[in-house]
Amino acid sequence: MSEARPEAPGRGEVSEIEHRVAYAETDQMGVVYHAHYLVWCEMARTEHLRALGVTYRELEAQGVLLAVTDAHVRYRSPARYDDVIRVRCWVRDVGSRGVTFGYCIEPAGGGDALATAETSLIALNRQRAIARVPEHIRVLLKATPDPVRR
Repeated sequence: MSEARPEAPGRGEVSEIEHRVAYAETDQMGVVYHAHYLVWCEMARTEHLRALGVTYRELEAQGVLLAVTDAHVRYRSPARYDDVIRVRCWVRDVGSRGVTFGYCIEPAGGGDALATAETSLIALNRQRAIARVPEHIRVLLKATPDPVRR
């Protein structure tokens, strides 16, 4: 169960998805393996962009690739098998050649953050050289203040 929040975020806002933790995402103790948090961040980032009106597929068709250059996760409390989690996503910073997203992974029913994260992406052209983020995309990506403590 992964789904985006039905209403689209406006510029400078936060979007969210919900996801039920699958058995395959956990270790023998029923705790989510640490790398899955980054997969959930990618899912939330993809849906955030979609809600703003652009998809990765459309970007790639325009010759713009977004490559992760940095990822950081601060683990606070473990997610476990069958938990329903919410992943909130927002733009922390946007520059001429890249964008940084923030994330908060938390229980869907409320409660303290399970993890906070950040990913930085750089724009590349079809030849995989550093490129500018197209202006029509930059105007969609407005930074918003962090809604959570890091």
